[in-house]
Amino acid sequence: METISNTLFWISNGLLVPVIVLLLLFLVRSFLLIGGFFGEYYQRTRLQQRFNAMSGTINAANCDEMLGHLPKSSNSKFTKCLNELVQHREQLAFCERLLANYEVDAEKELGKSRILAKLGPMLGLMGTLIPMGPALVGLANGDISSMAYNMQVAFATTVVGMVIAVAGILTLQVKQRWLSHELNDLEYFYKTITVDLHHEKE
Repeated sequence: METISNTLFWISNGLLVPVIVLLLLFLVRSFLLIGGFFGEYYQRTRLQQRFNAMSGTINAANCDEMLGHLPKSSNSKFTKCLNELVQHREQLAFCERLLANYEVDAEKELGKSRILAKLGPMLGLMGTLIPMGPALVGLANGDISSMAYNMQVAFATTVVGMVIAVAGILTLQVKQRWLSHELNDLEYFYKTITVDLHHEKE
């Protein structure tokens, strides 16, 4: 039994370095996600306001002209999807597939935030528990400096894990609203510019 316990102890300690490395990588990833989030927020807000302003007057006849009023510098997937819907408006199956693929891509984009929200606390918890063993050993041996160092590592990994989780959760919540709104707008736009074709098909 002692052999098994010692083996588990050494395996657990061996995981500390990979856990810390992953935490640092996810922390950098969360900073990049937050930085890109604010730029994306400005772009999406501007594009959404422009689309909402003209959504009530869009029809099959003027859709090309209306898309020309959208921000020229915007290279968002939403704008590209609008343009492809217009170009292939007579291919109903293609348009439906395009909308389905957009939804798949949206889930893929949300996956980046979900990973941070889920793995951040897990890695933080692992980074907290792993040093506790050596800290207790140091306490039992009277090595206060070793115990203090391991406790410092435990608390630091907890904080980093929580920061990663907060970045993931916040961006996930906002992006879910963005993408749901965009999907609704795309379906509305698709039905608006293909209404006559749907009638003919029926």
